[in-house]
Amino acid sequence: MRVALKECEWEATGEDLLVVFDAREAITLSDPEGQVAALLSELRRAPQTAAELSVALGRHGFSLSEEDVSGGLSGLDSLGLIEDADGRTLGDPDEDERHFSNLSFYGTYASLDRRRAAFLRPLREAHVLVLGVGGGGSSLVQCLAGLGVGEMTLVDQDRVEPRNFARQFLYRHADIGLSKAERAAAWVRDYDPGIKVHPVDRWVSAPEDLADLVQGVDLIAGGLDGHPHANLWANEAAVRAGIPYVLGGANRSQLMYLSVDPGRTACLACDYADRPAEDTSEGIAYRIVENMKLSNPLTGPMAMQVGSLLAFEAQRYLTGYEPPRAAGFRVTLDMREGLVPEWQPLPKNPECQICRLAPPREGERR
Repeated sequence: MRVALKECEWEATGEDLLVVFDAREAITLSDPEGQVAALLSELRRAPQTAAELSVALGRHGFSLSEEDVSGGLSGLDSLGLIEDADGRTLGDPDEDERHFSNLSFYGTYASLDRRRAAFLRPLREAHVLVLGVGGGGSSLVQCLAGLGVGEMTLVDQDRVEPRNFARQFLYRHADIGLSKAERAAAWVRDYDPGIKVHPVDRWVSAPEDLADLVQGVDLIAGGLDGHPHANLWANEAAVRAGIPYVLGGANRSQLMYLSVDPGRTACLACDYADRPAEDTSEGIAYRIVENMKLSNPLTGPMAMQVGSLLAFEAQRYLTGYEPPRAAGFRVTLDMREGLVPEWQPLPKNPECQICRLAPPREGERR
């Protein structure tokens, strides 16, 4: 294996070497003889194998066996400073240029065991069902396209209106009166012709309305409006199919998102079961909020924030670069408090009839 050094800088200070890769922290390595500095310098010069590095370090005056060098490389790997040189690209110059920033992002998480390209390829092979391409959903579509999701199905039954332009930047004046799903799909095709996109102009009034759309899908993301229980129906469709579901939205002063990992976390129905009794003041407040007819105070920055939060969570599920942050939690960001996220656990209801619909995971018993 040819080993490559990530983008880092270092400086000797006494008998130590100060190495910086992530600007948030500096790594201090003991290096009284300068072996580590020489190793980093050789790796910066060109990606090399352990055997090649052993010879190169000999030219610096260090007699180290291939096994010794391999041990040093393991240490650098544990610190996140090196990666497999042959996995830094997709192997296609045009694709590498298109995904330059994406590959650079995954370089942060790459190692000798997992290549940058190995994070990106699952996205390019993924099929995401996007529910709603309005406020947060339109920004979500843009984020997913930028990340390189290979296929999307876009569901919405609304038409483009002038009032949408404050927060939905997929659409243009010429789109007024046309199907949002169709125009969003057209935007995706113009943005990246390599992405497969399927517009679905449909009103969702039951889980069965999504049954045909979840086939072959890897993740469901977005949020449906029009009925207080629309997202519960989407939740049931996701759980039945065993597909992760990422959803979110906003009210006047808060942004919110959560995700459901069927069979592993609480689902949205669990959350509803945990709500206070309807005849209590808190239960009445929940009902009032659900049925409030708001004038939609969602602005462009708010919509983009929601869309990016959902896209980040979708990216976590599809690539595994880090675990999903909102799996089994409701994450809220209060604009009055500076958008500092707060995590509220969603208690898993052992009697949840929806959770019981989740198919068993591979290797798991139910």
